[in-house]
Amino acid sequence: MEHFALWLSAFLTLGILSFLYKDNPWYKLSEAVFVGISAGFWFVTLFWDNLVGKFWDGWQDEPMLWVGAVLGFLMLLRLVPRIGWISRWPLAFIVGATSGLWLMNYLASNIMVQVQATIQSLLSTSYASGYDAGWGAMINSLVIVVGTFTGLVYFYFSKEHKGAFGGAARVGIFFIMITFGASFGYTVMSRMSLLIGRIDFLLGDWLGLIN
Repeated sequence: MEHFALWLSAFLTLGILSFLYKDNPWYKLSEAVFVGISAGFWFVTLFWDNLVGKFWDGWQDEPMLWVGAVLGFLMLLRLVPRIGWISRWPLAFIVGATSGLWLMNYLASNIMVQVQATIQSLLSTSYASGYDAGWGAMINSLVIVVGTFTGLVYFYFSKEHKGAFGGAARVGIFFIMITFGASFGYTVMSRMSLLIGRIDFLLGDWLGLIN
């Protein structure tokens, strides 16, 4: 059974990698198996964690769990064409509640923390950790302030980008491109780590060419 699982994993891995050549039935089969198993895994996991682990074991102590159960049941009415419109109510509630929750989270993490980092004193010689950074802290703060200010200038379209204003906008483009490049590079490296893991599996666990 262990050898069968090993060869099956290698077969599906090579099927996914075959897309590098061109789209083919082998790739479509591997993709369908991956998507189907992933969907089934998360369905079973969420079913036992939420319905059994949370609702069934805690509905007597947490009456609010009934609200979630009712909303979940109403969403399933989408499968019934005649009364499928009822599923819009719980969907609207979930979208609104989730949007409000993430709005507060992003407001605190992506706005307030960024504003705090931007307006910190340029003369500060230490971070909150107590590490004495000296000139490093001053240069870091200056780069943050200049990058944030010029980036905002670039997105200010009520004034034509000419003269000093245009120069600041061009500096802002420079910082924006660095930010996008770093973000894209991080994404590429994370994908490369997945590829390296599968190559290591093929050459090591499957073929035994490397230890």
